[in-house]
Amino acid sequence: MPRHAVVIASGGLDSTAAAYLLAAQGASVSLLSFDYGQRHRKELQCAAQIADLLGAAHEVVDLTAVGRLLGGSALTDAGLDVPDGHYTDETMRITVVPNRNAIMLEVAAAVAVATKADAVAFGAHAGDHFIYPDCRPDFFEKITAAIRAGNEGFLADGFQLVAPFLHVTKADIVETAAGLNVPFELTWSCYKGGEVHCGTCGTCTERREAFDLAGVADPTPYTAGVAK
Repeated sequence: MPRHAVVIASGGLDSTAAAYLLAAQGASVSLLSFDYGQRHRKELQCAAQIADLLGAAHEVVDLTAVGRLLGGSALTDAGLDVPDGHYTDETMRITVVPNRNAIMLEVAAAVAVATKADAVAFGAHAGDHFIYPDCRPDFFEKITAAIRAGNEGFLADGFQLVAPFLHVTKADIVETAAGLNVPFELTWSCYKGGEVHCGTCGTCTERREAFDLAGVADPTPYTAGVAK
């Protein structure tokens, strides 16, 4: 198990569950969030609250200048609507932020080198694979190799890139998180940037269905009402 993990923390359910899982396994965790100009910046507040509960250090990396260059995504362009529906719908392609996970993982790896952490963790899961190429196992293997090659001789002994949910579903994550007493009510999923989860965008739809499939009570208020 890692001794010290830098966790890419969006404030969402997946990354929070990953942080809680690593902490439960005895690792010291540091949370690293990214402000890339996303319309759902409320997630950064959630990440800070979760870090406080874990007693973990929390840093927010300012990537807003980079985000301004990454046009064409509904997450960073206020002129584009965040679509409703499932992640498997073709309309979800507009929520892709180019190379987002690669950028975040490389920054997190540099932080790990600087702090002598022996792991970097992120919460990608099997449900992300259809739309997001930087959440797939092939990407995970190649970015791990790139980080090792780019930091050869500087990584802590036994360094590893950790994606504990890469091959499981969102419902599996909810079930695991419930056993870890993850504060679901403090996590944020909605991409639309409101004060309350919309209940209809891809991330809200996936969140609602995951709780339902896992048989776990969902404490999240949604503006669209109760999930069917």
